[in-house]
Amino acid sequence: MEEIAWNDFEKVELRIGTILEVLPYPEARKPAYKIKADFGIFGVKWSSAQITKLYSPDELTGRQIIGVTNFPKKQIGKFMSEFLVTGFENENGDIVLAAVEKPVPNGSKLI
Repeated sequence: MEEIAWNDFEKVELRIGTILEVLPYPEARKPAYKIKADFGIFGVKWSSAQITKLYSPDELTGRQIIGVTNFPKKQIGKFMSEFLVTGFENENGDIVLAAVEKPVPNGSKLI
């Protein structure tokens, strides 16, 4: 594993957002959702996430997630992603979302 300097880590904006809306993304190559999340003073942003195996739209709506909010926008098919949803692969290769233990204000930065 490559080591990084502390100031490299400080450049990454890992922030909390609350999921407002989850839409199907049938055009995606792998099963995915389109996710709309509120990052407080950083605005409402869209992303896609390949989390359909472990999560339904109903259980995602209202949930807080951790997103990387300072990557440049990325074109994913016909969809423009504005942040990266974070998670971990389980033993089956399915994504388990990174989460906070208790609610925090939208836009809060992981420190």
